Amino acid sequence: MTEPPRPLQPRPLELPTPALRPPQARRRRAAPRRGLRRSRWRQVGTGLLLGAAGAGLLLGLMQIPDRLDALLLVSNAIANLIDGLSHLSIGVLQLAGVLMVVALALLALLLLVGGGVRIFRALTSPPVPPPGPPPGAPPRC
Repeated sequence: MTEPPRPLQPRPLELPTPALRPPQARRRRAAPRRGLRRSRWRQVGTGLLLGAAGAGLLLGLMQIPDRLDALLLVSNAIANLIDGLSHLSIGVLQLAGVLMVVALALLALLLLVGGGVRIFRALTSPPVPPPGPPPGAPPRC
């Protein structure tokens, strides 16, 4: 009698083990904290200081509308931002125009030099003989 084949069982994953560390010197255990009252009082004190700082900051911010017009301040800031962006865009466009003119001037100089070199070569090279019959062609009569 034959048994039905067993389903494949996954093998356990074998991971490399880290190298064992050499035994270290005895570590000293820290004594438990006895100053819980100090830390509580310190937390209460810092909490009061933070709350007082926040309240003082809010009181200072509430004084701003009396001393200056907040809406005017915001509108001036937006106007200055728009003015600055327009100056920046105009400057970038002018710079692009200057770069385009410089590129065209360099292209013109390159074309002039290339044309002069071709003219110089044409005038100084030996004359080209007229084309004759291709090699191996019968002579003409």
